[in-house]
Amino acid sequence: MELQITGNTALVTASSSGLGKASAKALAREGANVVINGRDEARLETAKAEIEDVATGTVVAKSADLTNEADIEALVETTVDEFGGIDHLVTSAGGPPSGPFLETDDEDWYEAYDLLVMSVVRLAREAEPYLREGDGTIVNITSRSVKESIDSLVLSNSVRMSVIGLEKTLSQEFAPEIRANAVLPGPHETERIEQLVEQAVDRGEYDSYDAGLEDWASNPLERIGDPMELGNTVAFLSSPVSGFINGESILIDGGSTGANL
Repeated sequence: MELQITGNTALVTASSSGLGKASAKALAREGANVVINGRDEARLETAKAEIEDVATGTVVAKSADLTNEADIEALVETTVDEFGGIDHLVTSAGGPPSGPFLETDDEDWYEAYDLLVMSVVRLAREAEPYLREGDGTIVNITSRSVKESIDSLVLSNSVRMSVIGLEKTLSQEFAPEIRANAVLPGPHETERIEQLVEQAVDRGEYDSYDAGLEDWASNPLERIGDPMELGNTVAFLSSPVSGFINGESILIDGGSTGANL
């Protein structure tokens, strides 16, 4: 399927690894110019080279801390300076620490909110004038935890729901020039899953890493997702091919979530 985004410009945050990188790779493969972002410059350059292997457009790497407002402003400014505007904004961020409620302190809550919610607020605010110039799109990568809570992920279960409320609001306030949607990934084979499993093993919830990983793969398809499967969906939602999809939150979890809606 031709996604009709050749020559467009996409800004993808937290894209030096994981689902953000997969999304940037899918957009670049479809011909979009892509700005990728991360805090670790060495990892960012490695991701840039990997994406360039499949890209038919230009890939630019820009280091930025998503909890820093000035960094976000500079990230948007760099994208506009390089390519003259922004057509697609894809927001992603590293997940907050795992753990039960009574082991989570106030600082953990504030840090999670700043990372997961305020980063999206600031990115949308800064990118909005440029997204309005064309058929702009916003895709927020969140988690299936907004549909169904996950044990020991109280911060993700709670804080990420604010991103969905924001996405739904933007889909109305920014329309018709800009569409906003969200994807809700289940387990995909990323460093984040490895980290969560290792933390659970340390807490004694699993006897081994393999036992924890098998638990994460509990879905009707009996496997963990490939990050590119999510990336391909993000590229589709960013394209005019999906032009009548707006304000939606799409689960990508192999059917693991039990919620009917």
